[in-house]
Amino acid sequence: MAKIIAVVNQKGGVGKTTTTVNITAALHELGKRVLLCDFDPQANATSGMGVDKNTASPNIYDVLVSEADPVKAVVSTRYGDVLPSNKALAGAGVEMIGIDNREKLLQRALEALSDRYDFIFVDCPPSLELLTVNALCAAGSLLVPVQCEYFALEGLSDLLSTVRLVKRKLNPGLTMEGVLLTMFDSRTNLSLQVAEEVKRHFPGQVYATVIPRNVRLSEAPSHGKPISAYDPYSRGAEAYKLLAEEMCGAG
Repeated sequence: MAKIIAVVNQKGGVGKTTTTVNITAALHELGKRVLLCDFDPQANATSGMGVDKNTASPNIYDVLVSEADPVKAVVSTRYGDVLPSNKALAGAGVEMIGIDNREKLLQRALEALSDRYDFIFVDCPPSLELLTVNALCAAGSLLVPVQCEYFALEGLSDLLSTVRLVKRKLNPGLTMEGVLLTMFDSRTNLSLQVAEEVKRHFPGQVYATVIPRNVRLSEAPSHGKPISAYDPYSRGAEAYKLLAEEMCGAG
């Protein structure tokens, strides 16, 4: 059975998709069986893994709304498997309203795939709407990327309130996998201060590995590759390799 981890923070631009793509690839390189479920209508994780989001069919939208077979929707890549997304997913929240147990649709889809993988990562949209609630119901744990910039903790209380609600009503077993510091610049006092503040808010839950601010990390998606394939000797590639090793050590 796979460990299902939702990568979530309703704030945009914190490194959710970058983390989902690169931790998938790094764990795949360590010999793990990994699936990336792209649950964001922007489908950046799909294209970041080298899959064409415009032609991938069936995709996660078809699985949720049209009951397509999730096994047939999976695309295998050199960097791990992908359950692709596309912009049709943006309307899924409305279409799901009339479906029974609508909060559990993703959970059902991933249950059909779980025994094939060691890890399933769900890249969540930057919101706390029905899609994210589905991801929180399907996941066993959360990975929360937090960028080392001003207002890093802003909005996290909203996320934690939603998580508490989901735990109480829908998924009592949901736990915190870890908080990941992203866009870290060791040369600035600000990054160091934010890191300390995050550790104070989440004692014992912050990964030892931090993801540096790294130009190569931001270039890689436009080439449809994770950082380990685009520039394996970059600081970003090294950081995600260390994160993968840390996750394996913990799990």
